[in-house]
Amino acid sequence: MRHAVVTAGSKGLGKKVTEQLLQKGCSVTVNFRSDLSRVNELKEEWKKYADRLQFVQGDVTQKEDIKNIFTQAMKRFGRIDYLINNAGPYISERKKLVDYTDKEWYEMIEGNLSSVYHFLKLVIPVMRKQKFGRIITYGFHEAEHAPGWVYRSAYGAAKVGLVSLTKTVALEEAEHGITVNMVSPGDIVGEMKELSIAETRDIADSNTPIGRPGSGEDIARVIDFLCDEDSDMITGSVISIAGGVDVVNKFRQYHHSEN
Repeated sequence: MRHAVVTAGSKGLGKKVTEQLLQKGCSVTVNFRSDLSRVNELKEEWKKYADRLQFVQGDVTQKEDIKNIFTQAMKRFGRIDYLINNAGPYISERKKLVDYTDKEWYEMIEGNLSSVYHFLKLVIPVMRKQKFGRIITYGFHEAEHAPGWVYRSAYGAAKVGLVSLTKTVALEEAEHGITVNMVSPGDIVGEMKELSIAETRDIADSNTPIGRPGSGEDIARVIDFLCDEDSDMITGSVISIAGGVDVVNKFRQYHHSEN
């Protein structure tokens, strides 16, 4: 039985990814940061999967917590086939680089880039032994082109760095049967993150060229496909799932002060 580790897998996009992998027949270690009541709800909702599901609390900006997630996954299931780096802190407030605090900057870099480094160091040796592994990172639309993203300097810098890391490790580990790919969700917000595709069909969205909002299932389906044994020809790829939306330029405005 394939085993997946999904960070921040109890809410939002992560919840749909976890669900998809459970339905696929995998065992899953779900990392969550703090919401215990949510975990208790999911234990009830996913009762039929209880024998192949475990929840491990931890903050991916903390190296020791990452180590514990890995240890618990190996202790319970003895292998890690899929590593889904779904967690990624994000600051919603729109502000320029000079207005960021050091704490906010480091949280973005640690949570979105260094956390993946720490996980890879632990998980890749396991995958090498298995001669099989699927690693998924998350970016943003057009991240592979290193665009300027106004008000998202720290997050953007971390994710663009993650693109290069994803592509590099894909090349380094290909000989071991390990693929590494990035998915880049579009502007999927709020409750849409936990909806199925069918549930979004009747919701009109004039901001999306395809006419409907993105859903968590849109992301989960692509990850499921990339994790397949026969998807080994796809590695070092960055796949945008944005419905044609230009997320980076959504709020771009220029304010010129009067001289």
